[in-house]
Amino acid sequence: MDLSSNCNLSCVKLYLCSNPEDSIVERRALRESVFPKLREHCRCTLGLDVRVVDPFESCDPSRWPDENTRQQLITECRESSAGPFLLALIGHQYGTASLPAQLEVSEYQLLLQESQQVGISTRKLERVYQRDENTIPPSYGLRLLHGHTCHSQQSEIEEGETIKMKAEEEELTKVFHTIVTLCVHNGCMTSERAHRYYRSVLDADLRFALGNPGDRDIAKRCLIYIHKVVNAKGERGRGEEKEEVKSHLQRLSQSETATDHLRTTPTDGQMFSELCDTFLPALITSCQLLVYTTTTECDRRHGYTTARRRSYAESLCQQVHFDLVTLINSWKVVETGDSQLCDALAREQTEQEELCDSLRRFYDISRPEEAKVRAYVEQSGTQCPLVLTGGPCTGKTVLLAHCARQIKSWLPDSKPVVITHFANLSINTSTRNLLSSWCYQIAKRYRSNSDPKQDVSFYVSTDPDDPVRVTNSRDYESNCSPAAVDSQCEPTSRDHVSVSSIVKPDISLSELKDILSSLLTLLPSTSQPLVLILDGLDQIENNFSLPVIESLPSPLPPGVKLILAVSSKRAHVLQAVKLHYPQCSPSHCVSEEREKQPGCVCVEMGSPDRSVCVKMLSSLLSRSGRKVTSGQQVLVNQALTSCCLTLYARLLHEHTSLWQSASDEAELSLPDGVHSSISALLDHLERKHGSSIVTRAVSYLSLSRTGLTEAELADLLSSDDRVLVEYVRQGESPSSSMRVPQIDLETLLLDLRRFLIRRRVAGSSVLFWVNRHLKLVVSKRYLDTHQVRTEIHSEMVDYFCGRWACGNAKPLLVNPKSETEDDAQMKVYIDRQPPSQPFVFTSSSKDVGRVNFRKVVELPYHLQLSGKWHEMEHKLLMSLNFHEAMVRGGLLGDLVAMLEHREGSSQVLLSRQKLLLASILKSSACLLQRSPLHLATVMEASLPPYLKDFPILEGYVKEIRNERRKRETGLGVVLCPAPSSVPSIQYSKCDGKTTGVSVAEAAGTECGTVALIMDDGSAWVWKSSECDVVQRSLSCEQKELKFAGVKSSGHFMLLSTHCNKLFLWDITGPQVLLEVKDQTPNRLEGFVAWQKTLFVWWKNETFVSVFDTSNEMLTHFQCQNSITCLVCSTNGFYLYCGQEDGGVSIFDIEASSLLGTCSNSNHNAVALIVLCEDKGGMACVDKMGNITLWDLAAKTQTPRLVKETFIGGKSKTISNIDYSEENNTLLVCQSHQVTLWDTSDWEMLDQFLVSRGKTFTQALLSHGCHLFLALLDTCALVLVWRVSTGECVLSLETNKQPHTLLKMASDVICVTQNGCLTLWDSEIIDAAGTAPKMRSGVREVLVEQTGEWFYTTDGSEAVWRWDLEAGLPHDNFLHDGPVEKLCLSPNGVHLVSLSAGEIYVWLTDTCQNTLRISGGRSTDILITPNNNFGVSISEQGLSRVWKLTHGNIVCSIHPHLSNAQVSPESTFLIGHHHGDLLAASLWSGSISKRFSCVESSDHVVAFHTLSEHPGFVVVIAASRTVYTWKVVEETVCRQFQLPSMFHCQPRDFQVSTDGSCVLLSTDNETIEILDVHQVRLCSFKTEGTVIKACLDKTGGYAVYMSRPASLDKSCTCSVHTRPVLTVVRLADGERVGSVLLCKTPSALVVFEQQWVFVGFEDGSVGVYHVLDGLINSEESIRGKASLNNEFRQCPFDSAPLNWLPLATPNVTWP
Repeated sequence: MDLSSNCNLSCVKLYLCSNPEDSIVERRALRESVFPKLREHCRCTLGLDVRVVDPFESCDPSRWPDENTRQQLITECRESSAGPFLLALIGHQYGTASLPAQLEVSEYQLLLQESQQVGISTRKLERVYQRDENTIPPSYGLRLLHGHTCHSQQSEIEEGETIKMKAEEEELTKVFHTIVTLCVHNGCMTSERAHRYYRSVLDADLRFALGNPGDRDIAKRCLIYIHKVVNAKGERGRGEEKEEVKSHLQRLSQSETATDHLRTTPTDGQMFSELCDTFLPALITSCQLLVYTTTTECDRRHGYTTARRRSYAESLCQQVHFDLVTLINSWKVVETGDSQLCDALAREQTEQEELCDSLRRFYDISRPEEAKVRAYVEQSGTQCPLVLTGGPCTGKTVLLAHCARQIKSWLPDSKPVVITHFANLSINTSTRNLLSSWCYQIAKRYRSNSDPKQDVSFYVSTDPDDPVRVTNSRDYESNCSPAAVDSQCEPTSRDHVSVSSIVKPDISLSELKDILSSLLTLLPSTSQPLVLILDGLDQIENNFSLPVIESLPSPLPPGVKLILAVSSKRAHVLQAVKLHYPQCSPSHCVSEEREKQPGCVCVEMGSPDRSVCVKMLSSLLSRSGRKVTSGQQVLVNQALTSCCLTLYARLLHEHTSLWQSASDEAELSLPDGVHSSISALLDHLERKHGSSIVTRAVSYLSLSRTGLTEAELADLLSSDDRVLVEYVRQGESPSSSMRVPQIDLETLLLDLRRFLIRRRVAGSSVLFWVNRHLKLVVSKRYLDTHQVRTEIHSEMVDYFCGRWACGNAKPLLVNPKSETEDDAQMKVYIDRQPPSQPFVFTSSSKDVGRVNFRKVVELPYHLQLSGKWHEMEHKLLMSLNFHEAMVRGGLLGDLVAMLEHREGSSQVLLSRQKLLLASILKSSACLLQRSPLHLATVMEASLPPYLKDFPILEGYVKEIRNERRKRETGLGVVLCPAPSSVPSIQYSKCDGKTTGVSVAEAAGTECGTVALIMDDGSAWVWKSSECDVVQRSLSCEQKELKFAGVKSSGHFMLLSTHCNKLFLWDITGPQVLLEVKDQTPNRLEGFVAWQKTLFVWWKNETFVSVFDTSNEMLTHFQCQNSITCLVCSTNGFYLYCGQEDGGVSIFDIEASSLLGTCSNSNHNAVALIVLCEDKGGMACVDKMGNITLWDLAAKTQTPRLVKETFIGGKSKTISNIDYSEENNTLLVCQSHQVTLWDTSDWEMLDQFLVSRGKTFTQALLSHGCHLFLALLDTCALVLVWRVSTGECVLSLETNKQPHTLLKMASDVICVTQNGCLTLWDSEIIDAAGTAPKMRSGVREVLVEQTGEWFYTTDGSEAVWRWDLEAGLPHDNFLHDGPVEKLCLSPNGVHLVSLSAGEIYVWLTDTCQNTLRISGGRSTDILITPNNNFGVSISEQGLSRVWKLTHGNIVCSIHPHLSNAQVSPESTFLIGHHHGDLLAASLWSGSISKRFSCVESSDHVVAFHTLSEHPGFVVVIAASRTVYTWKVVEETVCRQFQLPSMFHCQPRDFQVSTDGSCVLLSTDNETIEILDVHQVRLCSFKTEGTVIKACLDKTGGYAVYMSRPASLDKSCTCSVHTRPVLTVVRLADGERVGSVLLCKTPSALVVFEQQWVFVGFEDGSVGVYHVLDGLINSEESIRGKASLNNEFRQCPFDSAPLNWLPLATPNVTWP
């Protein structure tokens, strides 16, 4: 098969046409300086690779390809190159012609006859040509004048022998040309025919490449450079040329006839002139061929010197690079980076369809099984699949590919939808990917094939419990009342199908199964049947086939046909299909002759007839211009008799095409079978091309994940020391840059072309074996050891990670001089020139770029198989660039699966970090799938709170920052706000079979195992080392047992059954259940484990069962009342039994005796016993939460009562108890409250009451006891309270109503009612729960002038001062009432606050409250710019100006000025009053200046002072007129009037300090800006409703917070509606950056140009840094320190210092 027939034009392939003797310098210069740079350009900007085929690149002429091979290469370049395909270098030498490789018999005999008639000897000519009857037509072929040698042998050829052979070839060529000239003279041959033999390789290749002048497209894809050199030979050269011509004439003068006809033989100059002056100019005129001509005039004495040649080569390189870039760019339309932001399912659909087209081209023989497949497809009513079985290499895949393209012709009266999937050739071979791909393709294909007149739209439900997963839109609308229609219940239009549930990364197999079943039931019909074709199901590892079969609906819905291909050797797969489809009626059989089998329609595919294979072989030989003789045909028949397979026939074609009629038939042989034929083919290739290059080339192809491009294969071979060392000549020092010649690989691929298939993988055209048996033979032959496979995978790791790119030379061991010397091998560093391998190709910092899919697909695969797990986890899975490439490439689901995969993980801690990343990705999947470029923003907003617990993620955040610095633009997180929720690190659920079943009981061990008992009696187990919840079953007497409950203690679990059996499971041992034979009809209540001894108690039983697991002995301890709890001493000597009547019995375990008893006073049942062995005490908690303390100092005496504590208030039964011995904390949970006790002194720490109408169902302490987690009835969240403040600080999301919480060694697990497990890391919960935030929403943020400190207030009595560098609150300024206003002096010395009508003045350096002023009835406070005075504004009384230092009143202002501002000179208080603007003197309090609008009906809407222009105020009136008012001079300038579509909102009005920019309004999702300097009005469209907006003081940037509307109405996630903080550059309207805010913001402040402070409704604060390359200022030292400082999470004891106010006011105003 021709590889170019299915090329996807993903590579620019250039054929370098030249005279090999006259272009050595130029070609070397192009190879070293132009082609690598061109390749990088094309990869980065266009997504294209570049290959340059130089047929004369090898320094050994014996390796140069013949004319036939060169023409094949030219044809392939022309057909497969994406743009230009020919680069021709024409120098000043024409070049020599070579002997024709093949001559037809008639023409050869003509030449001999004509030469013999004139007496020219033909002996040498006859010696080099040999007749071959195997060619079509029969011809004479040229023997090899010198054997083909590989590079390991060429050093053995003596230089003299090479010169001798070259001279012999030249002499034969001249004789041949003389004979051709005689034929022309005698009229036996036309001159046009004769010229073909005269032409040099340059001329012949150029004419072949441009041989179709009518194809104007070809002419535009060629570049030709002509270099004319005047006086090239110089004086010495001309003398040598004359002597050579004279000698040549003397040799030919021996024959008079020959001498006469010499005049008719065209000289090289004539041929050269005809090429350059006739042929090429004609193409320039007719086809606009691009030809560049350069003339170099040389010195007459020295001629064309080496220096001049080098100078020309340098200029040629510059011109070629420029011309090629221009031509490629004009040919290939540059795709934007956004075009690659598509999902992998759509890409895979295209790849599978193209793969099907490629495979069907191998269908050379019509098979009878095709008719059976057709009958199955045409027959209606069949609800079973068709299984195509057969042995290896029988052609099942090719037949299915052919049938897939015939089905539409088989069903002409319908519009069938045919979906093919070749599972073993898919990139992702998981079951989840196959089902997702089918669901996606079915949905897409039916939508695209639907009749526009028919409403066939449908809705894919995202609720896994929805019984109707897919419905018609009409039906859907009928089921939704108007009141019930919301974001989760919205009918889809015909042009939109919601597939969010299909592509979500955490979708389960059960959900996919339901969706697939619904799609198959709803969409296919008799008019639009669906045919699913699945091949390679049995060739995937890890039991891929069984889950797929189980996911298919049985029976198949009407209108659905399913065709599977399964090897007859895979009996378990066939059996699984039959069991899944147990019934198949006789009407389902497609042929009466075929055996009727239950379960499926089976079609056995055997080997074709021998005669058919013989015809196929003859056809293949004929197409390649070959045939076999009658004697050779006997051998062929014998071979096909033993093995009659199509692949074997193709292999025989390769072997027989090498036969010649002159060969001795006795010596000819053919290998038996497919594998032997493949081995023989590899033997032939090794002899022809060299062992090393063949071995490594086929090895790289076989071990690649998806195949390799030709360019990648050439790069890998060049980087392979075993291959490259063969190209180093013995005794010579290799060049500093060296590669395997591309021509060597191209000729090898030409010989392999019939066994390689070209397929598209993620946008690249790659080569892969057409049949898996080729790979099997290569693996057995070359890759039989683990060491060799690991070496190959490691080489591919180095290549795809770019280890040796960008000039990084790789060492090569070579022999320094000769083999005879004893010197050790020398290490030489050689640049192999591989391309760079970024994850995303970008041509500039502003370019979005395109994903390097080849690296994304191949690198993880080879890292795993090379055993480089450390590099895999630390450098790949923790790499931002890798994550960005995966997300942008639509591989989010694959990325999540890789992060959650634990096999081979080197560190448990690192696996938790990966799980955290996976959780964040899943929670943001909806956003990232639509906007992949938001990944860095999402991660930077999510990771900082957890960096202290996972420090390795600091490198991830640094990577985000570094990428932003490279772009020189963006918005980064400096201080992350406290999170409101915590991402789960794992989510697992039971299989879909548990639908409608609830959890009856759950238990977990600290070593990470959870057991669930469902109400149907099934048991499910989850282990921390596994991802899924797996069902466990137990049979007794051929009957499956039903479980009733489970308890745990230590590393043991006890499982009870409904038949009163008890089974013990040691988690640390094998998964074996040991039966505990202790018969009791009552339910298991619990047990305590001590070493290998278990103490078990039962509900309503008065005895304790003691079971020794080492010897399976069972004993009992008897108590007086039913036992409610147990505890064992740490030494295992004593057992304490709590009882229903409040008593406690103490037993000596070893002596099996009762030591004593005690009881509480109220006789309530004991719920928990806590031993304080270091103090010799015991604490008992009864079922009502009361605590009794006992002294146990004397074991032999009755315990002494020490203290009895009763909980006040309502007395209710406790729900659960949690005790932390390490932290001396006891939690008692009751329905109405949670009580915490300090067990060191048994004092109550605190009580937490539940909200009205709610009840606690369970509560647990966090691992550090700084928090506690609680479940509430009818609440699907796990709520987290902070112990120190009593605030509910976190809410942990679950998918359903929680059943119970389990605390593991380092995790918290929530088990929901439906059996789902959600796991959170305990350290993450602690970090998030203790993050600093105020109690209420932040109302105001003030920043000091240095930026090192900032202040926040939330309307409570507290004002926090934050240390920005530390990211923590440092001080807490307390007040006696809620703080209403806050003001900071410009120099940062004084902080003034307004609380309950009183004014507090604080010194910021000492945090002392120096003044507390009462009597002012103030509603607002201001501080003058000179830092000396305060201004208190009162709405009802006098406004006062007073001194900050001692509070003395300077003056009073009578009229109330609203929205007041102090003038920059600290002289006036300016504010609104009855529609005018008044300026009151701060010295006298009198109104000295007034601004009134010209029209009496007009009034002032907004105003602002200008700090950079102290005397001016910008004023906007209601009439939209803009004024400037100079206060001192009371002059008014009417600037202009705003258009009617622009309006000013006073709440949004802001002005830059110089008055150049005015923010007018933020209404209607638009920001309106007035550019005063340029008198220009601008409006910027926002992504949603603007919450708040600010200008920076210079007017260069607008910062706003908005709440965007959801992009997709079918999307119910909250990610799309999260507020967004955005920074826009006002000069050009470009967005500098944006950040997703995780909660609702309440305050916004812009400090200078680089810092943005955001306060949130939950009391937290976020600080963000603006990076813009256009900001012409350097960051301050503080800024650099903050950015370089690692994020630090607040420790548990980092509460701010409290500063108390003055007890009473020390200043009182009248």
